Amino acid sequence: MVRANGAVSLRELARVVQTSEVTVRRDVRALEAEGLLDRRHGGAVLPGGFTRESGFPQKSHLATAEKTAIADLAAGLVEEGEAIVVGAGTTTQELARRLARIPGLTVVTNSLLVAQALAHANRVEVVMTGGTLRGSNYALVGSGAEQSLQGLRVSRAFLSGSGLTAERGLSTSNMLSASVDRALVQAAAEVVVLADHTKLGTDTMFQTVPTDVITRLVTDEPPGHDDRAATELQALADQGVQIAVAGATGAPAGEPAPGRPPRRDMPLPGQRRTHAPGAGPQLRSAAAMGEPQGPGERARVADLRRR
Repeated sequence: MVRANGAVSLRELARVVQTSEVTVRRDVRALEAEGLLDRRHGGAVLPGGFTRESGFPQKSHLATAEKTAIADLAAGLVEEGEAIVVGAGTTTQELARRLARIPGLTVVTNSLLVAQALAHANRVEVVMTGGTLRGSNYALVGSGAEQSLQGLRVSRAFLSGSGLTAERGLSTSNMLSASVDRALVQAAAEVVVLADHTKLGTDTMFQTVPTDVITRLVTDEPPGHDDRAATELQALADQGVQIAVAGATGAPAGEPAPGRPPRRDMPLPGQRRTHAPGAGPQLRSAAAMGEPQGPGERARVADLRRR
């Protein structure tokens, strides 16, 4: 399946071979030891390194439910009449499909897939950059794309990438794509990164957006066993990145638990994050960290203070 598609998710593998993801993960680890594939969070890809980038057909098979949930949540950040830029990627393509319903938008993009998703949205104006077409991800890159963005100013930039870490921020495997993404960032008042949990803790060759420039991260709920993704979320929040998490603990990514809406966790500067055992990161304000919980606890603390 990896040879045919370039990439495959653990969930899809488990479904096809009718076994658990735990078993699939063990087998994937053995295949990686033989050099037949490379493991990624939530899936596996053809062998490669920092310089390898999967094409659109391969990327579109990874974390599809998660990308849908992220796009739903990110679309809620956009208001009628805004001017925004949307970068290339499979997650931003999902976002564009939802932006088609928001009237009065102006969307600047270097992605043919984003433009196609908005082509029949009568109330959305689409502005394409110039540039040279990269067939692997249907994006316009190069000096033509970068020059067309000079002097542009919009409210927000929505970007995706190949990896995201607290140390380096957002990164990608292609130099031309990274250069255009940096130009998109310079045109925006704030930067929103769309990245599913499989990209958290992954570092690739070219930095596009440093962590201190990222305003918000929209992601999905990391699985309970994915300590690296949870740790990376904590580190990003500690550096002031506001976090929005789609999905809820105990429900499949992209599907809220019964009776519960998708989570919208966005810490403001000064807030801290705590982790409940076996659960995703929870948000609490700095003030709440020092407050006793429940009447009995408050009475106990009051008594200690009197002493």
